[in-house]
Amino acid sequence: MTHASSLGRSRTLFVILTLCLFIAISNAQQGRRGIGPDTLPDEPRILGFGDQQFRVVPIKGFFRPSAVDFLPNGDILVAERSGGLRIIRDGVLDPEPIRGMPEVLNSYGGRLGLWDVAVHPRFAENRLVYFTYLKPDRSDDVPQDAAVSQAPAGTSVLARARFDGANTLTDVEDIFVSDARVSGFSVARLIFAPDGRIFMSIGMPLRDREHGGSNRIGTAEQSQEPGSHAGKILRLNDDGTAPEDNPFIGDPAYRPEIYALGFRDPLGLIIHPETGELWEVEHGPQGGDELNIVRPGRNYGWPVVSYGRAYTGEATAGTGGTGPELPEPCAPGMEQPLLYWYPVISPGGMALYTGDRFPAWRGSLFVGGMATTQLQRIVFNQRGLPVRHIPLLTELNQRIRDVKQGPDGLLYVTTDHEAGAVLRIEPVEGEGAN
Repeated sequence: MTHASSLGRSRTLFVILTLCLFIAISNAQQGRRGIGPDTLPDEPRILGFGDQQFRVVPIKGFFRPSAVDFLPNGDILVAERSGGLRIIRDGVLDPEPIRGMPEVLNSYGGRLGLWDVAVHPRFAENRLVYFTYLKPDRSDDVPQDAAVSQAPAGTSVLARARFDGANTLTDVEDIFVSDARVSGFSVARLIFAPDGRIFMSIGMPLRDREHGGSNRIGTAEQSQEPGSHAGKILRLNDDGTAPEDNPFIGDPAYRPEIYALGFRDPLGLIIHPETGELWEVEHGPQGGDELNIVRPGRNYGWPVVSYGRAYTGEATAGTGGTGPELPEPCAPGMEQPLLYWYPVISPGGMALYTGDRFPAWRGSLFVGGMATTQLQRIVFNQRGLPVRHIPLLTELNQRIRDVKQGPDGLLYVTTDHEAGAVLRIEPVEGEGAN
């Protein structure tokens, strides 16, 4: 086990009891809520208590909003899983979608399609907007087994386009097309690094046309295959090519775009604003959601190591129809998470708060919880260990998907529902958060 693995494991052991207690309390609270996902109020609400109050302002009218990012003038781009790209101006959603988006594979009830959107750091100069999506795969030379043939297939793609600032994209082009051809759930997130490079995550496909996977564990072995993009964090230039200083450049066994491997479903990426580290949060199988610090060339273990249990598809009493197989929690040469959740929260996006609007929140990590319908605030001590886990937004009973800090110092989150919303979290006038 590496030194980093040992440190990571000690951190996870430090927080696991706290996390379990927190999740148990949070789950118990869910039964007392009176608001359902389709009854999110139109009016702003003040939540919290005492001097920890904050206001939640809903901006409604979306279908499964999956991601947000901000233009230099303060406008907000919103990706909808169904393939729509929308814009919020002065807190109001433009009723017309932005024109010029490519065809997006929208299947599984709108759960697949357009995953992420990111504004180029030099947007004021080049007007470039980037997005990841599932592109329909109509090739005939890829074999399919009977279990897969009923589902449409797609390929995870990074695209870019020029945005006129009003309602139209031009010069739309796919600049990176992965080899992760899937006909089941997969994820692709992206974030710009300070040097202008792009980190892109690609999840493990549940059903891969080329490998013929068909059960709930999917084709997990691809996360360890150096010749596959699936289950990897990639590092790309802003034109979609592989940087010459990527860790596996020159090794013919590896795809040159690979930055790190061994991931399951990496749904959130951030660059730590102080250390410059890449942080990643992902879904485990039955338990074992993870927060990882991603370093070049490292292996994060899936499916060899996990704090969760793999789906086997075998019926077992009391387990909801799946029988668990327990992987090892650690192995030589494989990294340990900074922390993990058991039971799961099904994390979405995340943001490490650095703004001035909530002074007491500075340095806290905010993680969306879909299974637990909450925004989880994680407080770290001076050693970088998580010491408090505070559930927020539980009263709303909403699956929280993306989480971003805006240039105005406010938090913005998306709700993962067909009648979804972007929630703006702002301080109550005259009060701060603690």
